[in-house]
Amino acid sequence: MESKSSNEAEASVIANNKIHFSKEVKHVIDKVLKSDDPMDAPDFNCVDYINQLFPNEQSLVTIDETIQRMQCEVSLIDDNIRSVVRGQTNTGQDGQVALCEAQKVISTLYEHIIDVKTRAERTEEMVKEITRDIKQLDCAKRNLTSAITTLNHLHMLVGGIESLEILIEKRLYGEILNPLQAITEVNQHFQQYSDIEEIKNLSQSVDKIQISLAHQITEDFKEAFSVKKSSNHPRLGLNQLGDACKVISVLDPKVKKDLLKWFIAQQLEEYLHLFHENQDIAWLDKIDKRYAWLKRHLLDFEDKFGAVFPLDWEVSERITVEFCRLTREQLSQIMSKRVNEIDVRLLLLAINKTQAFEQLLSKRFTGVTLGINNDNQNTSSFTSGGGQLLNSALVVFHDQIGSCFKAHLDIYIRSIDRNLAELIEKFVEQAKEPFKVGEAKSTVYPSSADLFVFYKKCMVQCNQLSNEQPMYELALVFKKYLREYASKVLESSIPKLLTTSTSIGKSMSLLTRDMQNLSTAAGQVIHNFLKEGDAQRFSKSDLIRICCVLTTAEYCLETVQQLEDKLKEKVAAAYVNKIDMFEEKDVFHRIISNCIQLLVQDLETGCESFLQTMSKVQWQSISNVGDQSSFITGMCANFKQTVPVIRDNLASSRKYFTQFCHKFVNVFIPKYINVLYKCKLTLSDGCNNVLGCEQLLLDTHSLKTALLDLPSIGSSVNRKAPTSYTKVVVKDMTRAEMIIKVVMTPVQPSAHFTQQVLKLLPDITIAEYQKILDMKAVKRVDQLQLIDLFKRTASTAAAAGLSDNTDSISTNAEQQNSTANALDSTSDNIMADATSTEMSTYPTNVPVNATSTPKRAFIFSVGNFTGSANSSAGDKNADNSSQSSGDRGRIRKLENLLKKRLP
Repeated sequence: MESKSSNEAEASVIANNKIHFSKEVKHVIDKVLKSDDPMDAPDFNCVDYINQLFPNEQSLVTIDETIQRMQCEVSLIDDNIRSVVRGQTNTGQDGQVALCEAQKVISTLYEHIIDVKTRAERTEEMVKEITRDIKQLDCAKRNLTSAITTLNHLHMLVGGIESLEILIEKRLYGEILNPLQAITEVNQHFQQYSDIEEIKNLSQSVDKIQISLAHQITEDFKEAFSVKKSSNHPRLGLNQLGDACKVISVLDPKVKKDLLKWFIAQQLEEYLHLFHENQDIAWLDKIDKRYAWLKRHLLDFEDKFGAVFPLDWEVSERITVEFCRLTREQLSQIMSKRVNEIDVRLLLLAINKTQAFEQLLSKRFTGVTLGINNDNQNTSSFTSGGGQLLNSALVVFHDQIGSCFKAHLDIYIRSIDRNLAELIEKFVEQAKEPFKVGEAKSTVYPSSADLFVFYKKCMVQCNQLSNEQPMYELALVFKKYLREYASKVLESSIPKLLTTSTSIGKSMSLLTRDMQNLSTAAGQVIHNFLKEGDAQRFSKSDLIRICCVLTTAEYCLETVQQLEDKLKEKVAAAYVNKIDMFEEKDVFHRIISNCIQLLVQDLETGCESFLQTMSKVQWQSISNVGDQSSFITGMCANFKQTVPVIRDNLASSRKYFTQFCHKFVNVFIPKYINVLYKCKLTLSDGCNNVLGCEQLLLDTHSLKTALLDLPSIGSSVNRKAPTSYTKVVVKDMTRAEMIIKVVMTPVQPSAHFTQQVLKLLPDITIAEYQKILDMKAVKRVDQLQLIDLFKRTASTAAAAGLSDNTDSISTNAEQQNSTANALDSTSDNIMADATSTEMSTYPTNVPVNATSTPKRAFIFSVGNFTGSANSSAGDKNADNSSQSSGDRGRIRKLENLLKKRLP
């Protein structure tokens, strides 16, 4: 088979009349004519198909029906093929007829188009012939009109030059204006004919007339305003001068500029003489006299000469602008020479007077001569360097004079520095006085608000003076005295506790001072020495003052941030990135942290004596479980005495009170656990005192309840403690309970004890494990064996994935090897072996995750460690039964006690 094309079907007829299609054609046919008939398959096999229809001899019964059905299908297919072939034949004939008709229509259309094109060409030729003469006439008309216009202009130019020369000689400026404007316009028209000699001469004559006229008017003005008459011509009247100004408006703009420059200088000549730097009236203390002179002069000028100058010349405003320039230069010179005589009062007086005068000028004039278009004064506004929207009418003359004072604003900054230093000293004296919280509306020092109010006034005032370098220097002064306030007022107000050396010094001074009554003095000294071991604490007033310092530091911290934002808003863009008060905010952060630490330290100190009492209790000698111990009661009393004072005075700083509670429990609970490790719970016979363990467990649970209620203790409003705080207390205090439960577990069998330790304390370290063994008074040799077993068990559990946190145990095990080996030399100091085999084997289904153990569930979890919950009956002997009975009795007693305390 030979391929004809890759995009079209291939077909070739072979000897057996089979048609073969390409793969592409077959694929398209399969898409269009979807069929699941096996005869349509490309690999159709007749034999296989017949075998499929008649698989056995019995199926040959239906062969006649099958043959008849296939014949019907063949006949149907033949009919369909004939129908399709006939349809294709008719379609071809119809298409041929339609094609012939379309060709005839196209020929007719083409003939019509040729005819239309021919007629259009004929019409165009006719139009050209008709309009040819009209175009010639139109061109002639334009040329004639241009010639007549040019001749008229030439006549006007020649006649105008002659008439202007006569009018100029007679100084008839009122009659000169119109001809001059006409001649100027005509002269512009003839610029294109400047190559013609006669036209060139006429243009030069016009230029000479303009120059002559400008010179003559200038001389007439000087003659009119001079004191002495210098020419034979009579002085011009005000009306003639007004006409002359109108003529100048038509001439070259430089003529008007030179005339105004001379006139304004002539008007301000008196001012320069009166306020020369050698005159007393020129100094800053009499600066308002300068402005009063200009007001009088402008009124006099507008009264006398207001009608002379056109309104669009803005002569009054031009005089004012020049006055401002001269005043600025004079003040700059005189201040640079007499800088030592300038004080802040005089400087601010001059600045205030100048700013008021500039605002007055801004309201009076539009600023058009300054290049400011202020037609819409009532609606236009702009943003100053400080970001404040101001009406443009109020700033037209801003800093036209006042800019001369900016070079001396360091005097103002130094004055602010001195005032702030005096203010800080005043605040220091106020801080030494007792702060009466009851009379105050808040616990924030009033001095802090006074300081920031002063800052605000200074910032507003400096922004009016300048928002550039002086504003940045003011920010540096603010930073300086924020640190001063933090150190001299706040940090100095924090109460200090007397050190041991101080108390000894006072005791010795008492001994030497009272030599007459030696016995009394010696007794007092001995009493003081005995009290040196007692922890010193803050009084209630000291705690209140610490809280006041904290709330004041918080207020300062928030206000400093606002101050920084406002300074960046006010200062010029070039100084925005230079203003940074991070260090000052960090100072107040440090003061807050220090205050919280002192409060935590005081509350912790109040618990020291009770923790010492706890460590001295003979737990192994306790014979019954009663109410909570006295040291727990003392701790709760300490909480009730101290926490409400702190909470009430930190009512406006709730977040820092919560932080105080967090820090306290983070410090106190680990200390309580360390004291717990020192408690000895072993009887003289080496067995654990279960009653002592239960009492210690009860005390630990009572302390846990007290710590959970610590944020709202002593409050009439029962506010729920923060969730983060509750989680810390529950987690750490539950660990203390688990330590006691581990101590209650017998050491033997050691494998079971090790498993219980890892179950109850998954993240325990080798050092903590050794402390538990010390609490149980395990001998040194047995401790080493148990530690070795603990390491192996922990490593196995970590490898098997039984404990998520035992990785740290295996790591700490290597770090503690040296400690475990060193204990061999100190075995003489180890308590006797307290390993007891009297208790039955304890169950392994002890609750591990006790972070959310409710109060009543806690009662029953105790029973699981006293041998009564899941003991197997088959494993009990007589001794174990009696022991379990006694345990159950103690558990019931403990349960009743807890139900009374925890209803």
